Amino acid sequence: MRTAGIGLALCLLSPALAVPALAEEGDAVAGKAVFRKCAACHTTEPVNRVGPTLAGIIGRPVASVEDFSYSKAMLGFAEGGKVWDEALLGEYLLSPKAMVKGTAMSFVGLKKPQDIANLIAYLRDPPAQ
Repeated sequence: MRTAGIGLALCLLSPALAVPALAEEGDAVAGKAVFRKCAACHTTEPVNRVGPTLAGIIGRPVASVEDFSYSKAMLGFAEGGKVWDEALLGEYLLSPKAMVKGTAMSFVGLKKPQDIANLIAYLRDPPAQ
């Protein structure tokens, strides 16, 4: 029984741990190519478009870009002081609409964990690429 409990715990934890672990192994150069899916609405420059700038997103409080009008859903999601760390960003990129119900973001998400890891690696330091 004890082994089954450990296995169940690992199964329940593994989805939450998978993306952050991959984020450390991401390829920023490959992430730049993945970013093309985001570039219609976002930049890595300190300029807002349809979506807020993603410059400096890792470590930034959610919904905190000045001069950007966030949806009520995103402002609600930000309550409690959430910060865009690699784990939260990785989870969000899987399915933005599932994580933030009512978000104005139309992007359906990235299905490949390696694409998410690569994108996060790129967002960590886009000018270096």
